[in-house]
Amino acid sequence: MSVPHGIKAVLAKAPSDVVVLSSLRTPICRSYKGQLKDAFPEELLSIVLRATLDAPNGARIDPSIVEDVAVGVVLSELGGSKAARMALNHVGYPNSTSLYTVNRACSSSLQAIASVAAQIRTGMISAGVGAGMESMTRNYASRAIPVDVWPALKESPNRHARDCVMPMGLTSENVAERYGVSRADQDAFAVESHRRAARARADGSFAQEIVPVTTRFQEVDKQGNKVGEEQTITVTSDDGIRESASIEGLAKLKPAFKPDGASTAGNSSQVSDGAAATLLMRRSTATELGLTDRIMGKFVSAVTVGCDPDEMGIGPALAIPKLLDQAGLSNADVQRWELNEAFASQAIYCARKLGLEGEWEKGRVNPDGGAIALGHPLGATGARMASTLLHGLKRDGGEVGVMSMCVGTGMGMAGLFVRE
Repeated sequence: MSVPHGIKAVLAKAPSDVVVLSSLRTPICRSYKGQLKDAFPEELLSIVLRATLDAPNGARIDPSIVEDVAVGVVLSELGGSKAARMALNHVGYPNSTSLYTVNRACSSSLQAIASVAAQIRTGMISAGVGAGMESMTRNYASRAIPVDVWPALKESPNRHARDCVMPMGLTSENVAERYGVSRADQDAFAVESHRRAARARADGSFAQEIVPVTTRFQEVDKQGNKVGEEQTITVTSDDGIRESASIEGLAKLKPAFKPDGASTAGNSSQVSDGAAATLLMRRSTATELGLTDRIMGKFVSAVTVGCDPDEMGIGPALAIPKLLDQAGLSNADVQRWELNEAFASQAIYCARKLGLEGEWEKGRVNPDGGAIALGHPLGATGARMASTLLHGLKRDGGEVGVMSMCVGTGMGMAGLFVRE
């Protein structure tokens, strides 16, 4: 099926629409030090999968309605497929519900959502879940760089092949240098991300999208030694947000990736743990099942584009124009934007290139902060952003939302959603 073209078509309702009935996430917490450091990624996945079936009025969706589940995951052993399937069964989904995992690096769970939507559109299924999970605490030892790769690739005459394993921080420095993004601008952007996220957390803006997590937690000292007994805790909010973040404080941080660089631990996304899930269904199916009161929006379309691996951060600046062009929309048709803040350098560049600086200043781009403040659990980020986007549109009264992220090895992905 073709993508609706023009704002009227995008907003119109049809029985064949892919609608969203639920979009939830766990709190996003700092890896190694945060409150979810002792949780397993599949444990976090199980929590959002269970919550996906619940409704505010106590009614529960029959899990057998969900025909397939796609889970974005980047770092887990065996691609996370066996552990994710175990989690699915553990929380009550029947064996008739199938599952697969998806790895498109930072956009994995947006790809999961888009893949399930495509399955619905082509008649393969009528309902499915696009989800994501990641524990960077448990699985980030190699810094997402393969340790056992064909040696010929590391010495390839094609520099782009070699650049696919360039550390992400160096790609950030490339973007800053090539496109004139200063250290001062990056620090100011990071401080504003924390300010917006702190405000959103304080005023309850995230309350409807977050599912509390009850899990184990073992306090340790700086050397990693246990302090006291293991506790059972309930985590209800993101713990990487720093209300006290200041330009003066960030200016004191040393460059993290090269001696004369501008990307620091303070103006880059956090290494994080979390999970998220979005329930998708054909509109006609939701109608037949009496679930129209649960529809919160619809998935319209998504696109991917490729770019040079050594400046992968520019991906959204390429993906978003393609997405809008396909749908016959302009920037003016969009009320809310979620741009993943992998690094302040690339987020600033993309906002400038897309003509969204004014929208940023008005609080329509990342109005509740982004990955610099909230964190970036790789496989879960896309579904986390979808949840924040859809719930944000509902709160703000906007209709059309766009989300986008850069993708390691040189890509960008973007998705278009409509609130109902």
